Amino acid sequence: MTSPDLTNININKLTELFPSVVTETLDADGNPKRAIDFDLLRQELSDHVVEGPQERYRLDWPGKRAAAFAANAPIAKTLRPVREESVDFDTTQNLFIEGDNLDALKLLQESYLGKIKLIYIDPPYNTGNDFVYNDDFAETTDEYLLRSGQTDESGASLVANPESNGRFHSDWLSMLYPRLKLARNLLTDDGVLVISIDDNESANLRKIGDEIFGTGNFVAQVAVQVNPRGRHLDRFVAKTHESLMIFVRNSAAESITGIAKEGRMADEYQRSDDGGPFRLLGLRNRNQAFNPQTRPNLYFPLYVEPSTGRVSTELTAEFHVEVFPDAPDGTQTCWTWGRERILRDNALLTAETTGAEWRIFRKDYLYGVDGKVAKTLVKSVWLDGEFTNDYGRKAVKDLFGGAVMDFPKSPQLMKRLLEIAAGPECIILDFFAGSSSMAHAVMMANLEDGGRRQFVMVQLDEHTDPNSTAADAGYSTIAELSRERIRRAGASVAESAGLAETDLDIGFRSLHVDSTNMADVLRSPDATDQLTLTELETSVKPDRSGEDLLFQVMLDWGLELTMEIAIEQIDGQEVFVVEDGALIACFDSTVKPELVRTIAEREPLRAVFRDSSFASDDARINAEQVFRELSPATDVKAI
Repeated sequence: MTSPDLTNININKLTELFPSVVTETLDADGNPKRAIDFDLLRQELSDHVVEGPQERYRLDWPGKRAAAFAANAPIAKTLRPVREESVDFDTTQNLFIEGDNLDALKLLQESYLGKIKLIYIDPPYNTGNDFVYNDDFAETTDEYLLRSGQTDESGASLVANPESNGRFHSDWLSMLYPRLKLARNLLTDDGVLVISIDDNESANLRKIGDEIFGTGNFVAQVAVQVNPRGRHLDRFVAKTHESLMIFVRNSAAESITGIAKEGRMADEYQRSDDGGPFRLLGLRNRNQAFNPQTRPNLYFPLYVEPSTGRVSTELTAEFHVEVFPDAPDGTQTCWTWGRERILRDNALLTAETTGAEWRIFRKDYLYGVDGKVAKTLVKSVWLDGEFTNDYGRKAVKDLFGGAVMDFPKSPQLMKRLLEIAAGPECIILDFFAGSSSMAHAVMMANLEDGGRRQFVMVQLDEHTDPNSTAADAGYSTIAELSRERIRRAGASVAESAGLAETDLDIGFRSLHVDSTNMADVLRSPDATDQLTLTELETSVKPDRSGEDLLFQVMLDWGLELTMEIAIEQIDGQEVFVVEDGALIACFDSTVKPELVRTIAEREPLRAVFRDSSFASDDARINAEQVFRELSPATDVKAI
C-alpha cells in the first residue's frame, strides 16, 4: 500500500534498453540488489570512449570500452547491389552481403530492427593467433602489455611475469563484443541467438553473452559431437564436440519450440491416444531425500482395474489390485503426485504389469491443448551422425566435387536449429557466413515444409589460401566461394523439388559494403575558390549508379532490402518503383517538371530525387509544392 518504487521502474526500463549496464550491489543489510553501472551507461550514451576506474563483478579486458564505443559509432558507408553476382535479383527475398560484418550490422539496424527470428554465427575460434577481423582496437603484444599495465611506456616490466597471451583473448573479445551488441537489436522479441564455439573462448563468450542479453536470457550450452574420432593433437582427452551457446532476446517469450516432426520424435513418444502422442513416466518418486517423515502425504496405496489398467485411490470391486510405491529392492518410497493431484488428473494415469508386478505410470503428452509442443525434445547433447564435420564436408564435396572449404558446418545441423527456433515464415541471419551452410539449410527446410524462410548471409571478402583447393579452383575470396555454394545448393534443391515447387526461393541479392555514395562536399569558405565550386555542384560520387543510390535511400528510410523493385521509363527518364509505391525514386541528372507531377499523381508513400537534378532552388521548391497539392502524405526527399 505504498506509491510505486520509481527507482525499480527506471531500472526495469534501462534493463530493457541496455541490459549490459545492469549489475549488482549490496543494500544496507548486506543483501544483493540490482543497480545501474553508471560508467557503462555513460558509455552507451556517449560518442567517445569513457574512462572509468570503478571495480565491479564483470568480465573486463584491455580494449572493452573501445569495443563498446565501436558498436555505437556511426559509419559513412552503404550497401551497393551487384546484379551480376546475384540469382533472381528481382524476385528473391534472400540477401548475401560481402564485407565486414560490423559495418553490415550497423547498416541493417533500421531495415531489420526487431525482425530477425534466428541469428546463427560460427565466429573464428581463438587459436592463439591473429585472425582476419582486425578491427581498429586490435593491437600488438607490446601495445597490449602497456595498456594492461604490465609494462611502462619504456617497455620495462611492471609485473614479475608479463602475460602476453591475454592479447589474443582481448582481441577476440573486442572483435565479438560490438557485433553481439548490434545483433541483439535485430532479434524479434522471441528471437534466438546461437553461437558455435570451442573450449578456448566458451567461458568468456558466456560472460559477454550474459552481459549483453542478461543472465536470465541464457538458455543452454549444447554439446554437439562434430568429430567422433577426436583430434590427434589433443592431449589427455580427445575433444569430439563443440558447443552451441544459446541465448534468447526475451526468456518470457516462446522462443525454443521443440521438434514435433515424426522423424525427430523420441522413441518414448510413440504411444498415442485421443490426446495425441505420449510417453509413460513412472509415478514412483525417486527423490532420495523424501521419506515418511518429510513427505507423509505421498505414501499411500493405489488400486488398479486389471482389465483396463485404470487407477483409483480407493479399494472397490473393480479396483482391487493394490499397488504400493515400493522400490524393487524392497525399500519404501513414495509417489510423485499426492491424492488431490491424482483425483484431479486421474485420466492421465495408467497401470501396466509384467507378470505379477504392477507399475503405475503417468501419461506425458507431446502436445498441449493448443496443439503446440508441450514437452521440448531438445536435449543438451546432440550425437546425430549427420551433425558432424564429416557430413559438412560431404555436403560440400557433393556440390563442388572436391573439398574446397575447411570445416564447413553440416547443413543438417543448421536445419536442426531451424526446426527448434525458426518457423516457416521468418528471417535467419548468419553474419559469419563462411561456407553458407545455413543458407543451404534454409532452402532445404523450405522444400520440406513449404515454408518461406528468408536468409541474410554476411561474409568478409577474405582471401582464400593461395595453396588451397579453393584457390586452385579459381575462387579468390571466401565470399566468392560462399556465393557459389548457395548457387549450387539452390540448383540441387530445385532439382529435388521438381516442377511442383515453382515458387521455391533459391536466389539471393548480392550486396557489397562500400563507402557512402555521397561525395564529400563539406568545405570552409576560405578553402573554396571559384575553380572548385564546379566540383561541389553534385553531392553524389561519379561512379555510383541510380540503383546504388536507391539502396542507400532504402537503408536510410529503414526499408527491407528485399522489397520488389521495378524499373520504369517515364517521359524518357529512369524511375525506380519499390514495393508498388512504398518508394518512387528518380536519380537522373535532370528531373523534368512533368515527371515530378506524374510521380506525385501516383501518390507514393515516399519520393526521392537528386538535389542536383533540379535546375535551381526554385525548381526544387516547386516540386515540393506539386507534392503538397497532389499527394500531401508523400514524404519527399532530395539527396
